[in-house]
Amino acid sequence: MAPSPDRNPFSALGRMSVLVADAADALAFYREVLGFSVLHDQTVDGYRYLHIGLSGQGQVGLWLMPATTARERELIGRQCGGQPLLVLYTADVQQTGRHLRDHGVRVWDEREGGEGGSLHFEDLYGNVIVAAELSVR
Repeated sequence: MAPSPDRNPFSALGRMSVLVADAADALAFYREVLGFSVLHDQTVDGYRYLHIGLSGQGQVGLWLMPATTARERELIGRQCGGQPLLVLYTADVQQTGRHLRDHGVRVWDEREGGEGGSLHFEDLYGNVIVAAELSVR
């Protein structure tokens, strides 16, 4: 049974914001290295609204948000205080690790276990991202 509207007013997860220094550079990394595609790209009054996502995920995605204030610029790459910004699922974490390294991405904390494996890597700004392979049950 679905929650009543007064208990759950939301219908879906939409976008998560990622502060970036340059939207074009961020788009190139997320598209060319991680396989994201553009969901929405519009400039209004000089501000670029650039949303990206992964195939098959509907409208769930990332808003590559240009930092416009000194405080926002300080937070680029650290907006989660050193904790992971995202967890991305993969069918083969070892292959993903090789792919990332082939693109010059720093990879660390590689683990394998009964539930699958995982690794940590950084985006172009230093945001920590986890790639996780989950076993199918």
